[in-house]
Amino acid sequence: MNIITKKAISDLGYGFIAKAYIPKGKNEYYLRNVQNRSGIRYRKLTPVEINLLEKNDNSSDNWNKVLVSDAFDPTLVKRCSFFGLVRIGKLEPYFHEFNNLHMPVGLYNSTIISCDIGDNAVIDNVSFMSHYIIGNDVMLVNINELATTDHSKFGNGVLKEGESESVRIWMEICNENGGRSILPFNEMQAGDAWLWSKYRDDEKLLQKFREFTDKKFDTRRGYYGKIGDRTVIKNCKIIKDTWIGSDAYLKGANKIKNLTINSSPDSKSQIGEGCELVNGIVGYGCRIFYGVKAVRFMMGSNSQLKYGARLINSYLGDNSTISCCEVLNSLLFPAHEQHHNNSFLCAATVLGQSNMAAGATIGSNHNSRGADGEIIAGRGFWPGLCVSLKHNSKFASFTLIAKGDFPAELNIPIPFSLVTNETGRDKLVIMPGYWFMYNMYALARNEGKYISRDKRLDKTQVIEYDFLAPDSINEMFDSLTLFRLFTGKAWAKKNGKTLSEKELLKKGTWLLEQDPEEATRLEILAEGFENSKRPVVLIKVPEAYRLFKELIRYYGTTQLIRFIENARITDWKKLQNLLPSSPVRTGWKNIGGQLIPEPAIQSLIRSIRNGKINNWDEVHAFYQKESSAYADKKRQQSLAALLEVEQISPSRFSRKILLQLLEKSIQTKEWITAGIYESRAKDYRNPFRKMVYDTEAEMEKVIGKLKDNSFILQQQEELKSFRQQVTQLIAQFNK
Repeated sequence: MNIITKKAISDLGYGFIAKAYIPKGKNEYYLRNVQNRSGIRYRKLTPVEINLLEKNDNSSDNWNKVLVSDAFDPTLVKRCSFFGLVRIGKLEPYFHEFNNLHMPVGLYNSTIISCDIGDNAVIDNVSFMSHYIIGNDVMLVNINELATTDHSKFGNGVLKEGESESVRIWMEICNENGGRSILPFNEMQAGDAWLWSKYRDDEKLLQKFREFTDKKFDTRRGYYGKIGDRTVIKNCKIIKDTWIGSDAYLKGANKIKNLTINSSPDSKSQIGEGCELVNGIVGYGCRIFYGVKAVRFMMGSNSQLKYGARLINSYLGDNSTISCCEVLNSLLFPAHEQHHNNSFLCAATVLGQSNMAAGATIGSNHNSRGADGEIIAGRGFWPGLCVSLKHNSKFASFTLIAKGDFPAELNIPIPFSLVTNETGRDKLVIMPGYWFMYNMYALARNEGKYISRDKRLDKTQVIEYDFLAPDSINEMFDSLTLFRLFTGKAWAKKNGKTLSEKELLKKGTWLLEQDPEEATRLEILAEGFENSKRPVVLIKVPEAYRLFKELIRYYGTTQLIRFIENARITDWKKLQNLLPSSPVRTGWKNIGGQLIPEPAIQSLIRSIRNGKINNWDEVHAFYQKESSAYADKKRQQSLAALLEVEQISPSRFSRKILLQLLEKSIQTKEWITAGIYESRAKDYRNPFRKMVYDTEAEMEKVIGKLKDNSFILQQQEELKSFRQQVTQLIAQFNK
């Protein structure tokens, strides 16, 4: 039975905060008065104004509780009912126009309970409006319910006075069993979510994170909902316990409950038709349209949900787009793309710059005795059409997975690989370095695409988009060791030899360095890549080995060039004095799209545990500090990588070696640029792509002329500039 409580009509609009939660000497409006920063000076209505209001079919339980500004025009209020303390700013005889919505300033056909309304607002046909603070020039039209409760958290995972832990909102990311749950809070960054979800064995750290979140918010009851200046809301059904920034636009939403919607003049957020959003936080500049369902979620800034997307128990990073599909229990770093109705992502941590193809079901197969599996994918993760993966699986950076139903768990530690399930031969085939050999155009273009799509207003936190960066370089070094080991094992198997691991590495190195043709003739098998007994075959290992070494060398050299240019170094002696004497290639982690050395992360964790860092603002200050130091730390790591791949000590790094590296960098840049052109040119030569066009002119009208491709032209210009820059450096250091 529904319990409907009957109270006196005179109580409507009063008693928002229960007496037990009102501090001594305060009234129920004490927090409201703090929240209202409009600066409007209010006065009581005059008898003439009350008479005009009543003639216009307005009513109030107590006209003395309706306060107005000096510029209030009572003729602009019609057919409204007021209850409780209502304060109204100036109303002037204008009309507001926004996106073809033309509405006169004023209050019309609405029930308004205990609200503050800014200057020149438009409020028309709001059936129930309770306990909100409305900014200036706001337009509220055709809303069924707009209300705030005294215990509203606005999407944050905190509790108010008197509430039990059972009502706290947790966000169950990364795993369906809730074992990596975190508390959402406004301004939470993807790095915060990763740290909290990752170090689950550190109870003291987890307790600190919870304390940081609780300290961030006031536990007192009685905060009103807010709608910022110039926000427009029309044709919405239910908006409850929601804080909305300025310049937002909400139209046709079904239900918006317990949300913070960040929005500003420079980064406006929009929510459209048919959306139902519950228990969430929306970042600045987000767009949510057309039947989206989101529950227990967070969206970073400038991200989009569209076309019936479902986002549940998930964190979506900055500059990402999800449309049509379903995402559950996932942590997605910035620049994630997922556009297809039949793609499914569940219980996954994806480290950004990712793209989910149609039909991909990532994490749908639970093969343990509970729904507790996970998938972890590095930057640039790209599962192809109709890929199905099993928990638990793990992938290095820039892994491309070919169409197929993969029958067992995978652990692919080699970056830039193409992973293929060859069912006819019952083999898993890995092609390391696929992107560099066959699709350089897409790899390079994506980097520029992510940079151009980064619409954050504040970019002081450095998000790494380059495919050659500390994380991928470290993975390439690990891969070189695997190439040597697996090649040595393949040779030993073919020749019936039994060798120690040290001997296998030595033999594999010799083959890959001195006799790559012999290595090509070997069947090189990987171990530990798939949880099955079938063979896992590595192909084109000699080519990948050479490419990885060349690209590590190129990465180190280009970072050195950048340092020389930025520091305005003009001679070898000065460079020698400024280079670190013993650079170390440390481990790095991707923390929400920001790359940070592992020692720094461990230092952060120690500082949190011992109380040197006491709140989330200080954690974010750590991110900023690491961003400021990123270029220097990246340079040191790149120099260590360069010396390691060249197999020389810092003391042996000479001017002659520098000049050789500069020459080689031009050659590598030329090869990269040629690869970009050639991988795109194949599309123009492929007869099966050309067959849909009757003439070449028709093809060029549809897909454009190859010679006019803006990205290729840009890369060719960059090559020209790079060649000129490096040639000048060679001449400079030859003096």
